[in-house]
Amino acid sequence: MISIKKIGVIGRTYRHFNRYQRIIRILFKYGFDDLIESLHIDQYLETGLKLINKKPREEIEKQSRPARFRMALEELGPTFIKLGQVLSTRPDLIPPEYLVELAELQDNVPPFSYDEVEKLFLSETGKIPPELFQSFDKQPIAAASIGQAHRGKLSTGEEVVVKVQRPNLEKIITVDLEIIAYLASLMEQYLEELQGHQPSAIVEEFARSLSHEIDYTVELANIQRFTRQFQGNTTVHVPLVYPDLSSERILTMEFIDGIKASKADLLRRKGYDLQLIAERGTKLVMEQVFVHGFFHGDPHPGNIFILPDNVICFLDFGMMGRLSRRDREDFTDLMLSIVTKNDRRITGGVLSITTQFGEIDHNSLSRDLGDLLERYLYLPLKDLHAGKVLQELLDLVQRHKLSIKPNLYLMIKALSTIEGVGLVLDPDLELIKLAEPYIKRVKTERLRPGRLAEEIGETGNEYLKLIQEGPEEVRSILRQLRAGKMKLEFEHRGLTGLAMALDRISNRIAFAIVLAAQIIGSSLIILSDIPPKWHDIPLIGLAGFLVAGVMGFWLLVSIIRHGRM
Repeated sequence: MISIKKIGVIGRTYRHFNRYQRIIRILFKYGFDDLIESLHIDQYLETGLKLINKKPREEIEKQSRPARFRMALEELGPTFIKLGQVLSTRPDLIPPEYLVELAELQDNVPPFSYDEVEKLFLSETGKIPPELFQSFDKQPIAAASIGQAHRGKLSTGEEVVVKVQRPNLEKIITVDLEIIAYLASLMEQYLEELQGHQPSAIVEEFARSLSHEIDYTVELANIQRFTRQFQGNTTVHVPLVYPDLSSERILTMEFIDGIKASKADLLRRKGYDLQLIAERGTKLVMEQVFVHGFFHGDPHPGNIFILPDNVICFLDFGMMGRLSRRDREDFTDLMLSIVTKNDRRITGGVLSITTQFGEIDHNSLSRDLGDLLERYLYLPLKDLHAGKVLQELLDLVQRHKLSIKPNLYLMIKALSTIEGVGLVLDPDLELIKLAEPYIKRVKTERLRPGRLAEEIGETGNEYLKLIQEGPEEVRSILRQLRAGKMKLEFEHRGLTGLAMALDRISNRIAFAIVLAAQIIGSSLIILSDIPPKWHDIPLIGLAGFLVAGVMGFWLLVSIIRHGRM
């Protein structure tokens, strides 16, 4: 498990200094010098780079800011690419235009050598690939930021794909996470608009998520659970995994020889039923979401292969979504309101799947939701695309200072993605119509007598627990009051900017006092005619004047650069 050692000052991170400077250089390169200045880390950027490349290169400058953000993350490497992928599922943190751009993140990188592969196998298994496999291709078939994949054959003849993690990956990620944690603490200190989002807590959550992603045993467990979900279902194939040939940094799984779902023309030429494939794929995702609450978080065309007999095969189980029963039911209520076009219930449905980060005008929210429904009210069902409706719903809730819960947003992304894949195969696909049976199933399950009895029992237990623990809680509060240990904490907000301004003023005053003392001291030395001399001028005094000149020029440049004269 990766841990983050909080780094409060750059002096404590000297072992990371080169990487820290590289991160700042890349941010500067892609035009984020305003962010660098806001975080007060521009002192770590080389002066020469500031003077020569004050603006991004011309070809970079033509790109939008979200595009430059994506390009910067790609250049920064695996940790930042994964951070971008996580942020792409957080509409509560990232504006819509950034969400769209982050969905295009690419992590194609050069492969590492076979010698490194052998070293990894020796450290993980004590053997090299030829001792474990009948054959093992030295050249990888794909390479990404986390690892690369090699084809192989077991001693029993089965074709496999072996995912091998990049060498020293955990060390690289740990260093990056420590720096990201430091930058997050600066954001909390200097960027008042982000303080409510708790960037440091987000980094901690990201570190835990990344720890799971680089541990291949987690992906192996995901595949095994996915296999159990669809056991006996002949419309889906889940790759076999080989735990005996897998570890935290090696994953051995069945080689899938299929056709990517995006290659509609090839599928058609091979005689596949595209309409059936689209319907099956959509139903499989619906079952994952509404029945099991455990779903593939990134079902894009590259992760879906089509096998003979129109069988669907999902790949890459690193990003999986999970929904509680309550989440599924809340989303079902919203979907049912949309399908039945019930604008009175849709407001409550939206509020149940969102969190509030500002004051809400309920009347305005209801009016906008009514307008949204009105635009789609009279459309034929085949023209009512769920992806478009959900995206407009996402934009609407953000305007009203609401944020869809991250796990639900990941589900919405998955549904929108699978709809896009399905429409490539079958332009007449009706996602909402296919969702209706699953929505009704959730509603029916909620009214099942056994379920009602279970909920009544749980509620009764909670009330009983509250009654039992209440007196002790009251006694605890009274004891703290008697002992004078009761504390009230107050948090001030909105003073960060004032504190920064006062800090800057005090620093400049102190700097000016030191500068004045330097000038006066140098003048006294020159008047005292103390040797050694240069052209009858004391060298010590002359050096003092030169230092004072540099200090004065530096102060002037700093004032001009920050727009304060």
